[in-house]
Amino acid sequence: MEPGPSNLGATAIRIALTKMLRAAVLSLGLVWCGAFALGAAAQTSAAETPAGKTTAPQAKATQTKTVPAKTVLAKTASAKATQAKDAQAKPVQAKAKTKKAAAKPTPKTLDEAHAAERVSDTVVDLAGWVIASGDNRELPFAIVDKDAAQILLFGADGKLRGLAPALIGSAVGDESAPGVGDRELKDIPAGDRTTPAGRYLAAYGPAAGGKSVLWVDYATAVSIHPLPATKASRKEKRKERLASSTAGDNRITHGCINVSSTFYSKVVRTTFTKGGVFYVLPDSTPLQTAFPGFEPPARFASSTEGANTANVSLQAR
Repeated sequence: MEPGPSNLGATAIRIALTKMLRAAVLSLGLVWCGAFALGAAAQTSAAETPAGKTTAPQAKATQTKTVPAKTVLAKTASAKATQAKDAQAKPVQAKAKTKKAAAKPTPKTLDEAHAAERVSDTVVDLAGWVIASGDNRELPFAIVDKDAAQILLFGADGKLRGLAPALIGSAVGDESAPGVGDRELKDIPAGDRTTPAGRYLAAYGPAAGGKSVLWVDYATAVSIHPLPATKASRKEKRKERLASSTAGDNRITHGCINVSSTFYSKVVRTTFTKGGVFYVLPDSTPLQTAFPGFEPPARFASSTEGANTANVSLQAR
């Protein structure tokens, strides 16, 4: 890091993450949660809506779209003229609304990953569990795969918004050293420069220099930010490391998550407008320890709130 700103269905079915990902990899993992979500929705609908009847929202929608016939209570020519005028106006209004809705831009997925890189089964399974169980609590979420040095960002709707390489802490480990968030960068020992694993509620907040950053873990001063334009960053060849096709040289920061400025501005800022949830995969800690409630695709368990909570810090590392 840098000084500066801080949701059961058939197990053979899964949700596709996005066409931007390597379809052969992601579709194997996420389709399973689609069956769960659709099955649950179908059961709920069948249980709550008696056969032959129309729900209140549907009835309301029909009344809005249907042009009423001439009423027998209309006795004057002026009343009939008013009805005819309304009948002509409603289709025009409906058409205008349709055009307006069509004009709304659809978020695009930004894929900065190298062609040879693949998304791990662990990431696919975790993303499927998050979406199926609703562990993200209707917030956008990100998954950081430290082993592959990748980050995937999803909208609150569970759709993939971006995939990119990332730089992470230079030290291997899933915990942060006590008090590391209060130290100056130069005072953090090499062995303490880890990117901690777990579930984090990320939010924007102030950092050194009067800037604002997206804090992943406030207590340990871990944030996500663009590559810093500093002499130290150039000396460490962070830009070249991020552009390389290997993940081995992506461990270089003091613990923060670095991405390209383009990915940060076009995906991170636009997806995490107010914050969201980060899932950082561990180096060696068991997944169910890092993410309480997580279960493999073969079975499902209700999610629980992560043990990590947002705190306050002043400097990104």
